[in-house]
Amino acid sequence: MSAPLRLMAVHAHPDDESSKGAATMARYVREGVDVLVCTLTGGERGSVLNPKMDRPEIVANIGEVRRAEMARAREILGVEQRFMGFVDSGLPENEEEELPEGCFAVQKLEDAAAPLVAAVRDFRPHVIITYDDDGGYPHPDHIMTNKVSVEAFEAAGDPDRYPGTGDPWQPLKLYYHMGFTKERFEALHEAMNERGLGSPYADWISRWEDRPAKWPVTTRVPCGDYFQIRDEALLAHATQVDPDGFWFVCPRELQQEIWPTEDYHLARSLVGTEPPEDDLFAGIHADDVSPACH
Repeated sequence: MSAPLRLMAVHAHPDDESSKGAATMARYVREGVDVLVCTLTGGERGSVLNPKMDRPEIVANIGEVRRAEMARAREILGVEQRFMGFVDSGLPENEEEELPEGCFAVQKLEDAAAPLVAAVRDFRPHVIITYDDDGGYPHPDHIMTNKVSVEAFEAAGDPDRYPGTGDPWQPLKLYYHMGFTKERFEALHEAMNERGLGSPYADWISRWEDRPAKWPVTTRVPCGDYFQIRDEALLAHATQVDPDGFWFVCPRELQQEIWPTEDYHLARSLVGTEPPEDDLFAGIHADDVSPACH
């Protein structure tokens, strides 16, 4: 390639980039790919999920703390990262609860997508990764993240749309994260039980019994060698990730042996490629790659 390949990862909150696709990004960065994480909100309404960090001074300054955690995580991953400027919507306790006024999830689609369209036109990614239309899980910010990611993918190349946000640029492929699948957790569950380690995944697996897979996995990116970097990035988000908690119950070496990939669904493609893939840039050729303008 005469110019670097470019990958954009679109996420709802600080920490999402480290729990979804972090090893993929770490691998590509170290192979010379330019990677940009776009974080749509500041995570200001997130709960403190690590009991060791549940202290008054942390809770009182959660937005500032989470930005500092994000800075550390992006350093570990080696990525560029930008906040898109929206306010976290929080996670409602029930369907009747109204979302806070002005939060990300209640924005008009065009207003919510405009900063991301501008980022796409500036960074000029060949590939974008984000959540599926259920948000990966039904957090309102995750669902809105899917909507604005699809909108940006489809609009950024159209010179008549979103005037004033830069010169048009058309990404070539859009992927959804498929890291939390029944297939993966069943494999890890079985492997842990076979080794007498006990498994924490039975409850997770049971949740999929009446929920058939909506999006098939099309692409498995080998990145087990980068799981340690992923874990270090996760731990940087100390308010969100308990080092003694769920994320680290399954030994890393076992994950590398049993499931050494991060998995995706190819949702849009403007290049010729046939699943199954093992590379997010499959089908992208040298004449598709032009220099970035940012």
